[in-house]
Amino acid sequence: MAIATAVTFVWLGMVLAISFLETPLKFRAPGVTIPIGLGIGRLVFRALNAAETAFALVLAIALVAAEPSAAVVVPASVVVLILVAQLALVRPRLTKRSDRVLAGEDAPRSHAHHAFIGLESAKVIALVVTGVALLSA
Repeated sequence: MAIATAVTFVWLGMVLAISFLETPLKFRAPGVTIPIGLGIGRLVFRALNAAETAFALVLAIALVAAEPSAAVVVPASVVVLILVAQLALVRPRLTKRSDRVLAGEDAPRSHAHHAFIGLESAKVIALVVTGVALLSA
């Protein structure tokens, strides 16, 4: 359970730092154009998503080994399902739009960003609930 708890809180910290701090701030930095910000964002989110996938696997393995209560399994499952939805449904749409912008096209704003922010917020809540449940177990 200690590994699951550590992974959960490290994952939470990374999501908070990157999605809610670094991402909005990068576009306010002097000299950072939209294409440069998108290029940086793609690299950062590719790395974050790889780390999140590893965290999800470690969390799943740790929970299978520990056989925790539903109070832990349910929110942990929600976290993993949100990540899968982001990677399978939202991220491809965001990538398609950023490809167009990076190619010099004046692409319209994407509603996928709103979906991403909503899912990212839900993931933060689910990670907090999972972490608290793990600490209480």
